[in-house]
Amino acid sequence: MWYLLHSLQDELPNIALLASGGGERAMVGLLGSLVALSKSDLLDCMLYLAGISGSTWCMASLYKEPNWSSNLEAVKDDFVQKLLQPDISFKKKLLTLKKYYRQKDNFSLTDIWAVLVLSKIVKKIDESTLTSLRSQHSKDPYPIYTVIDIQSRFDKLEAEKFVEITPHETGYSIPGVFVDTSCFGSHFDQGVKINDQPEVDMLFLQGLCGSVLADLEQILEELLPFTKMLMLHELDMMGNHSSSEIKQTNVHSLSDPHVDEAGKVLLTLVELNLLVLRKEDPSSHIQILNDLLSGKLDKEKNEKLITMSKEMNKKDIKEYTLYICSLHSCWNLTCNEIWAVIVKCIELVTHWIWGTTYNFLYNMTAEEVSPSILKEEKRHYVDAGIDINSPFLPVLRKERHIDIILSLDFSKTDPFKSLIKIVDMCKDLHIDFPEVPNDLEDERDDPKDFYVFEGPNAPTVIHIPLFNKTNCGDKEIGKWRETYKTFQLPYDSKMIYDLLEKAGMNIKDNKEKLLTEIQKVIKRKTS
Repeated sequence: MWYLLHSLQDELPNIALLASGGGERAMVGLLGSLVALSKSDLLDCMLYLAGISGSTWCMASLYKEPNWSSNLEAVKDDFVQKLLQPDISFKKKLLTLKKYYRQKDNFSLTDIWAVLVLSKIVKKIDESTLTSLRSQHSKDPYPIYTVIDIQSRFDKLEAEKFVEITPHETGYSIPGVFVDTSCFGSHFDQGVKINDQPEVDMLFLQGLCGSVLADLEQILEELLPFTKMLMLHELDMMGNHSSSEIKQTNVHSLSDPHVDEAGKVLLTLVELNLLVLRKEDPSSHIQILNDLLSGKLDKEKNEKLITMSKEMNKKDIKEYTLYICSLHSCWNLTCNEIWAVIVKCIELVTHWIWGTTYNFLYNMTAEEVSPSILKEEKRHYVDAGIDINSPFLPVLRKERHIDIILSLDFSKTDPFKSLIKIVDMCKDLHIDFPEVPNDLEDERDDPKDFYVFEGPNAPTVIHIPLFNKTNCGDKEIGKWRETYKTFQLPYDSKMIYDLLEKAGMNIKDNKEKLLTEIQKVIKRKTS
């Protein structure tokens, strides 16, 4: 049967492989699926590999290796070993965070999330760029990273919601407006670049694509040991300290030569926010802050601080935190730049500002795009998983002429949610897409391992849920879903290899069905 496909390679359909989000579950699940596709001699049929959220973390690691699909077994082994390595050193994280802060006009919470949290999962700070990979992957599927424009989502601009990032161009998939990826993030006005910004590196790109997992408490938890380490003035020894060791350090008991007052203020402020978030008593930390700042403020500022600190809830803590940050010029800043970075981090966490990026369409005239987008100097791009957790829309771009979509769904619960949402979106945008049965949602708790959807003038959609009745058994799906939560610590060795096997089974068990669907499309194209 494979000989038939090989002999008709000129008539082979354009196949797009889609990987949904799902945190580390999606990252490892995609790797297992790709290995199985390679062993089944099907990977070289894939023209595109489009990812969203956690699956882009897998893509970023794979595309570091030139023509990775030709040596996938070895690449997989190296990939897994990296996931099992210790966390990145605090020193490396600090240097990266300072670099982002210095170089970027639009330093945002995405930078902080990528450096402090995402690097713990992917075990790498990858400062290479997507455009540097343009000529290295002639044998691999073409990569498409997907995010959404959060302002377009709020404004219900369906056509301008999804943004694709590829080695060559970045922009809005459906309207078809793009900028060279090397210029994505630079400052534009009326189509003219007026200020260069550093090209987006792969660590930031992974943070941009995979920020839906971001949790306020988790980010504050990471800021705590980071701030403590800075206060201990042991930057040269950062690599020798684990996160847990630093978290146990009581800096309030340290003598003055080791801790400066600016650090005490910042640390106490982070801890205070955590206490309020956890609904614990923050009164002792409020008193510490008031004592630290009382001698450095004039009477008016000091009275305002005391008034604000009398009652503290989630709403009040935001105003209180931002007020203290605004007073940083009054503090004893012995390490100006370092503390400025931490102050900025606290401000961004408080405002919850993500993915701030210069708008390459600012002040342009473009009929294809909503005027509201053209008026904004900056846009905010975030994890597309908060809207539709699979990158269908970018591959439905008419210029791509996709015949088959192989959709791998790594969602924790409902494996059909994204599929059903994209059907409705395509109707609104007048894009050909097959219908799905109305009762499909009834199978979300015990899905099969292989679904095919077809329609007039539409691509054939093959949909494969990660956990299903075939690879888990009728009564074990819930157990597997609970084991591989989206929000949890990095996986250990057993969890990684078990998940690689489960994902691979979905391809291995359905090889013949996949070949049959490819043959059907070939016949349709040649008749």
